[in-house]
Amino acid sequence: MNYDVIVVGAGLAGLTAICELAAAGKKVLLVDQEPEASLGGQAWWSFGGLFLVDSPEQRRMGIKDSRELAWQDWLGSAGFDRAEDEDRWGRRWAEAYVDFAAGEKRAWLRSLGISFFPVVGWAERGGYLAEGHGNSVPRFHIVWGTGPGIVKPFEARVRAAIDSGLVDYRPRHRVDGFIKQGASIAGVHGVVLEPSRAGRGEASSRKPVGEFEFHAAAVLVASGGIGANHELIRQNWPERLGRPPATMLSGVPAHVDGRMLGIAEQAGGRIVNRDRMWHYTEGIRNWSPVWNRHGIRILPGPSSIWLNAEGRRFPAPNFPGFDTLGTLKAIQDTGYDYSWFVLTRKVIGKEFALSGSEQNPDLTGKSIRGVLGRAFSSVPGPVQAFLDRGEDFVTAGSAAELAAGMNRIAGSSLIQAAELERQLLTRDREMDNKFSKDLQIVALRGARSYLGDKLIRTAAPHKFLDPAHGPLIAVRLRIVSRKTLGGLQTDLSGRVLGTEGAPVPGLYAAGEAAGFGGGGVHGYRALEGTFLGGCLFTGRQAGRALSEQLH
Repeated sequence: MNYDVIVVGAGLAGLTAICELAAAGKKVLLVDQEPEASLGGQAWWSFGGLFLVDSPEQRRMGIKDSRELAWQDWLGSAGFDRAEDEDRWGRRWAEAYVDFAAGEKRAWLRSLGISFFPVVGWAERGGYLAEGHGNSVPRFHIVWGTGPGIVKPFEARVRAAIDSGLVDYRPRHRVDGFIKQGASIAGVHGVVLEPSRAGRGEASSRKPVGEFEFHAAAVLVASGGIGANHELIRQNWPERLGRPPATMLSGVPAHVDGRMLGIAEQAGGRIVNRDRMWHYTEGIRNWSPVWNRHGIRILPGPSSIWLNAEGRRFPAPNFPGFDTLGTLKAIQDTGYDYSWFVLTRKVIGKEFALSGSEQNPDLTGKSIRGVLGRAFSSVPGPVQAFLDRGEDFVTAGSAAELAAGMNRIAGSSLIQAAELERQLLTRDREMDNKFSKDLQIVALRGARSYLGDKLIRTAAPHKFLDPAHGPLIAVRLRIVSRKTLGGLQTDLSGRVLGTEGAPVPGLYAAGEAAGFGGGGVHGYRALEGTFLGGCLFTGRQAGRALSEQLH
């Protein structure tokens, strides 16, 4: 059977493209190596944050945002410096995406039934000057229903198209190469993998039981990045981020291995910005893992003291939630692959959120009562589970007891009790006034001037050694692999470009495989809420372009 388009990858970018193609009446084949349980890909696991500009939610929270301010922030974070080569299309995608986020993005999502939690989050705050990295204002809009809430409307439309015969869905079909007709990509071939009962995100068998070959006028690669392929991450690791970590946790399932990137490159596609990547520094090992080396990222508020492996505070602006890659380099420069948060029970109750749909049952389950509970200082259930069972947590009544617990977890004697207590005392003395020279304290008080942070994300400033706010808590933080910022270079139609800059006939890419647009829409740094949004935007763009071109 011939098809108009073959989509490789059943994640959010692929589903979004299929919705556009099916709406135009195109015949689509969807192939994915994973079982049907994993339909929706990484997006299903996400916290559901989306980057929006000058939204009604922002205005209700008293936030003044604009397209101009967002573009200023994007440029300051991206640092595009390969303008005529690798950044040529990434920058054009970036400008189009900021226009989308400031324009029709919210209305389009609302038309699909997607709504937002009313409090806007403030991610990647930067800590530099106005033209430097970071969001000047809160822009992180959490979808009501988190990742599953984003996936649901697109999955429903794809399933309806399956029922109508427009879409043919083939899980357990692993693509191993492209079929060429002259210079054009005209299909895919590969192996059928044995049936698997693996649940969503769980490792599935790679045993082949057959072969396949399918033909189409075009192929769209929407297979994700390299986040679970630690060997490839280290191979592409840039010197500017220090030495590559000897050990990492995985923030994505094992099937996010980058196979299709290599296959597309062999077919003539150009991969750019390989050295640009996004990994989190606030990772903890999941006490109930779904995949191998399963790491969960803490989404911290600004109060926790961040210490290196030897127990010394990182310098400004390496504060929780300010500059992910800046702190990653600071950690790697220490010669260790881990660091520590030190905080109090009062802080963990108000400021700790865990990334992922499964770690936020209140938001995922759309429980208004559960979400309202975040405004109080009691520790959320998922966080308490890590306190009780997680291997990276220490609770203690004194600095000396805390230091002993930290050393026990790390299997070392690097943390000196007297030095830890001294640093806590120097920090606590800054609490005696409403002003301070400690820039983290300044940032903490500044955060509470934003109503959203004051309500649910920032604990009232207090002394950590005051027993009334205890006990003390330490959390060992690991590096969590996550996103590929580079990828297949594409034009604004999603066409994959070759080494000479011309499109590879019949080959398209979307989502993380395309660097979320153009082979690197983020440049060097991301503003958060832009990964899911990048999948939506590139999938929509490619789907619409293909629909127009395949008359």
